[in-house]
Amino acid sequence: MELGLTFPLQRFQKMKTPAYGTQPDRRFCWDLHVIDLHGRKSLLAVHCHSRYTFVRYDVSPLQWTDLPGLFREGLWASLTSAGFASEQVEGYLRQAGDMELTRTHGRREVAFLNRAWEDVLALDLCMDPSSQVQPLLDHAVNTRPCRCAGFEGLGMGLDRIAETLNGGAATAPDPHP
Repeated sequence: MELGLTFPLQRFQKMKTPAYGTQPDRRFCWDLHVIDLHGRKSLLAVHCHSRYTFVRYDVSPLQWTDLPGLFREGLWASLTSAGFASEQVEGYLRQAGDMELTRTHGRREVAFLNRAWEDVLALDLCMDPSSQVQPLLDHAVNTRPCRCAGFEGLGMGLDRIAETLNGGAATAPDPHP
């Protein structure tokens, strides 16, 4: 799995620019960005194929040192909170393979990341400042109609990630449990 780092995240991490990714299948590519949310440094992760988005709020300096671990924990928490079975999430992570830090996955994908960030800011009333995991904010962003690189037209990130996790069969968890 490729984790594409935005330039602001690279600068925040004080790291050299990573190499371009080589993964041709965007289902196994995510772009990561550092955002200020309620005055706290937070991780924004956007799936390049579906525009499924999750936020890890108020990330500690120690957590930033392990971006793959931070991402994996955030993805796991977000998808299981959204109603996906642990087996589905594990299956996706197994199929995606080892995590590799790369550059972001293209201008179009970064444009969709920027739209996701705008949605997060517009919906930040759904945020729980007492928790790093943000299921209500993630849900609000992922049930908002949007465009993405992997699908034509408007759709919801939640439905699109469901199709990705189910290998093509779109059966998302009920968005209104």
